[in-house]
Amino acid sequence: MLELARGISQWAHGFKNGVIFVFNTGEEEGLNGAHSFITQHPWSRAIRFVIDLEAMGIGGKSSLFQGGSAPWAIETFAKVAKYPSGQIIAQDLFLSGAVKSATDLQVYQEVAGLSGLDFAYSDATAVYHTKNDKLKLLKPGSLQHLGENMLAFLLHTARSSRFQKEAGVEREGGTGQTQAIYFDVLGKYMVVYTQRFASMLHNSVILQSLLIWITSLLMGGYPGAISFGLSCLSIVLMWIFSLSLTILVAFIIPLMSTSPVPYIAYPWLVIGLFGAPAILGALTGQHVGFFFLKKYLRHVYKKRVPRLSHNVQENLIEWEAERWLFKSGFIQWLILLVVGNFFKVGSSFLALIWLVSPAFSYGLMEATLSPSRLPKQLKIITLILGLAMPVLVSAGMIIRLVGTIIGVFARFERSPGSAPDWLGSLIVAIFSAAVVCLMLVYLLSYIHLSGAKGLVIFAMCTLLALTLTAVSTGIFPAFTEDISRAVNVVHVVDATGRYGNQDPASFVSLFSATPGKLTKEVENLKDEEFACGKNKTLDFVTFTVNYGCWSSKDSNNGWSKLDIPELHVESDSMSDIRKTRVLIDTKLATRWSLAVNREEISDFTFEVDSEELVPSGHKSMVDGWHIIQFSGGKNSPTKFHLNLFWSTNTIHPSQKAYKQAEDTASLLLKLRTDVNMVTPKVERVLQKLPHWCSLFGKSTSPYTLAFLTALPVQF
Repeated sequence: MLELARGISQWAHGFKNGVIFVFNTGEEEGLNGAHSFITQHPWSRAIRFVIDLEAMGIGGKSSLFQGGSAPWAIETFAKVAKYPSGQIIAQDLFLSGAVKSATDLQVYQEVAGLSGLDFAYSDATAVYHTKNDKLKLLKPGSLQHLGENMLAFLLHTARSSRFQKEAGVEREGGTGQTQAIYFDVLGKYMVVYTQRFASMLHNSVILQSLLIWITSLLMGGYPGAISFGLSCLSIVLMWIFSLSLTILVAFIIPLMSTSPVPYIAYPWLVIGLFGAPAILGALTGQHVGFFFLKKYLRHVYKKRVPRLSHNVQENLIEWEAERWLFKSGFIQWLILLVVGNFFKVGSSFLALIWLVSPAFSYGLMEATLSPSRLPKQLKIITLILGLAMPVLVSAGMIIRLVGTIIGVFARFERSPGSAPDWLGSLIVAIFSAAVVCLMLVYLLSYIHLSGAKGLVIFAMCTLLALTLTAVSTGIFPAFTEDISRAVNVVHVVDATGRYGNQDPASFVSLFSATPGKLTKEVENLKDEEFACGKNKTLDFVTFTVNYGCWSSKDSNNGWSKLDIPELHVESDSMSDIRKTRVLIDTKLATRWSLAVNREEISDFTFEVDSEELVPSGHKSMVDGWHIIQFSGGKNSPTKFHLNLFWSTNTIHPSQKAYKQAEDTASLLLKLRTDVNMVTPKVERVLQKLPHWCSLFGKSTSPYTLAFLTALPVQF
């Protein structure tokens, strides 16, 4: 951004619009920096358009991954950028909720109604928020790629006389038909068109495809209809066998490897672990369909051309079955296109390309107008022409998507131990099977008659066996010095039981957002007496540790009881509704998280020094709790007031004596305060951890010293 500002200042001739550079923090705590700027800064009223520069990796191309509501901006970017890069499939994943994340652009869109573009690096996603996420590891080419594209776009937009009009239209809001569909081809050219045009194009292709299929089936008569059904069966069997084998491998991996995701450091292992069984399964399922097709066609050809010799007849049957297998690929892509078009999914263009290009190639090179004409073997040129464009457009996208998915597993579990160990591999398995069944269906149809089927099966079995062996023996470790496992080492002082006159519990907790046990990690910590398992659930307010390791040995040093935060009830009264005023004293901490029980509390206000920070009304709830996260500077206040308004079904304070004993375990407030301090126990643990472990640096994670306290419902 600094280099862009320097470049723009030298080229700022004929500008009709200003360019503001906003440097802000507080994103991880809740997009606070962006919210502060757009709601409080005097320049915010002049903003008409936003460009958000993001990173969820350490390099690669800076690609556009959100911005469909601003087609004019994407068209401009595609026209002026030197190396335009962007895929709407990333935007679809964000909008679907599959990606549990948000960016500053969301604040500008929801709070100010602005449109904008979101760019991000996504290579080496596994290092995100770890010690390897360093500026020195960012490739200069990645910065150059972003800089050249963005400088050209900013200069063009700043000089545009149409900018105010275009941005104004977007701010007023548009229909879904004006959403932009975009994708790049090898990072050299970007295709951009509107949802309206996409719908027209998709509807046209769908209608023509249905017309061709209906005409073909009518001309083919009853045999054609049965062959069509059997080709559909081959598709179903292909998916079943491919999914079954890859899912089986996903369940086997945690039993064979020390890590349930052993491919994080070496993503190419996925080719052998999941790609090979996916191809084996798809080929097997298609072969079964091929067998049934040949069996039926043998019956048809005996009646149709009984005078032909047996060898000639067998060749015709195999060629006819091969053609039906090839055409079965059209069926699944047509179904995806219909579904995607109905739900207005931007990445439906993939279904369009994978349907139209092979169908056009088949029609050009293979199709005949007469059903009485005998079939011939498929030509290799048909496959090459049919797959050239789809592979060109989607190969890079799929490779990057696989890399991103694998990298995400380094911090997959928001609440450690909450998901089964095999879940990450199951996701990769299903994705791999889907890619193989969708994109290799045309290629696999050629293998059955090529004589290479046995060789392909042997190669896939060998590749699977070798990668499983490599994973089980640790030849390729799951984590390395450069691609480390994300762990947290936190000295916890748990004072949640103090209202029951219990002393605070002190221990060091070791847990990881990366799936898998911590057995290898604690091997070097035997003298620290760590115990691991799921029998000690730890509530950190914003997340829960269901599996981890903990040690109480020598844990009473490095902290003081005076530093334990307090939740003090100043008043509790009943008029029309019950009202409670609570003083929150976070002591040393200027960074904390508070959870309010929304099943008991209908509303609340939040104050500091008599200034209302959170007004009443519009309180959200997740699993029955409303979460407040606070992060301040050195001079930040540490005392706050919380005014609670109870739900109408709560019981009057005078009735507390009649409460059952088990109700005292219910909590009204939960507080976690974070102190950036390393206790002697934590320091020893950090020194003894393996070199392939890295503290998880996400700023919503606890610091190395955390205090927990709570206020029960029956205080």
